[in-house]
Amino acid sequence: MPEIRWLDTLQDIPAAHWDALHDGTNPFVHHAFLCGLEQHGCLRPDWGWIPRYLTLWRGGTLVGAAPGYLKDNSHGEFVFDHAWANAYARYGQAYYPKWIGAVPYSPVSGPRLLAADQDIRAGLLEAMVEATVAGGRSSAHVNFHTEQDDAAFADSDWLQRLDVQYHWRNPGGWRTFEDYLGAMDHRHRKNIRQERARVARAGIHFRRLHGDEAGEADLAAMHGFYLQTFLEYGNAPALSLDFLRHLAREMPRNLLLILACHEDRPVAGALCLRGGQTLYGRYWGASAALPSLHFETCYYQGIDYCLQEGLQRFEPGAQGEHKIARGFLPTLVRSRHWIADPTFRDALAHWCGEEVAATHRHAQILAARSPFRETQA
Repeated sequence: MPEIRWLDTLQDIPAAHWDALHDGTNPFVHHAFLCGLEQHGCLRPDWGWIPRYLTLWRGGTLVGAAPGYLKDNSHGEFVFDHAWANAYARYGQAYYPKWIGAVPYSPVSGPRLLAADQDIRAGLLEAMVEATVAGGRSSAHVNFHTEQDDAAFADSDWLQRLDVQYHWRNPGGWRTFEDYLGAMDHRHRKNIRQERARVARAGIHFRRLHGDEAGEADLAAMHGFYLQTFLEYGNAPALSLDFLRHLAREMPRNLLLILACHEDRPVAGALCLRGGQTLYGRYWGASAALPSLHFETCYYQGIDYCLQEGLQRFEPGAQGEHKIARGFLPTLVRSRHWIADPTFRDALAHWCGEEVAATHRHAQILAARSPFRETQA
């Protein structure tokens, strides 16, 4: 059996060893991304993210790992379990701390059981359960795992939850934005053209910059937009400017800034990360309130980029049924949950089963609202 080691920092593992466990196509599980969150003030304990990485070793070789954190709240997870915590409290039990296998602040599907061997994946899950029991914790969670990871959870006590996000795909080999619009019905095509025209008439032009093309002023402007959005919604911004500088330096071709400019002054921006075949939209903000600026900056510029670069998917973030009308179709995303208390586990199993069935029905209803003349694969 491999040796289990729980680590409080990713800096104890060479980047090449960690990154050898995944195929490199998902930037959120890169050593540089996760380590950057640690190093640049994004994981303050009072925000509830305490690094606790699970690793499996055979001899001196790292053979399996899972990015993980101890949590004493449920903030920044995007898989909502506040009702579970309240139920525990009503029965005099403590739901926190819990352990979560996830990427902080990132509702982005990706590999969570980092291993090439199915037996090692099973070993990771066993280690999560053992640590939960030994530590007297209520639960362990694996959020936004890939569909390919489903097999590792089969025939186990891990409860499944599903949610819906809205993703753009290019199943028809579109090469230009007009090709993409041409696949839509007249009403939706006309609406998008009108939205883009409003932004153009306002004198807005766009700069798309990878990390190695962005200067200090560009990074500072994007971070300022990010801070403004969080201020407007009354939330605490977690990502620091130093973290953006870190991404630009350590992951230069993965980082993409989309800056909307008026007379050469940035007035809005979107922060994205690029994977192997996917663009991930993460944050946006603006200092100017202009009609359709959000749609152009966050959606249409990203689609344009995907078409130019030959990327097949664009995931612009969680929630937002309004995205359907702009070509982002409902897509199921996954999480798994192991509950230590068998009574709670049995009750939640019934609840989760009903939620999964309802989510499937909801996704089917949403798919019927597709703007495309033919259903996209």
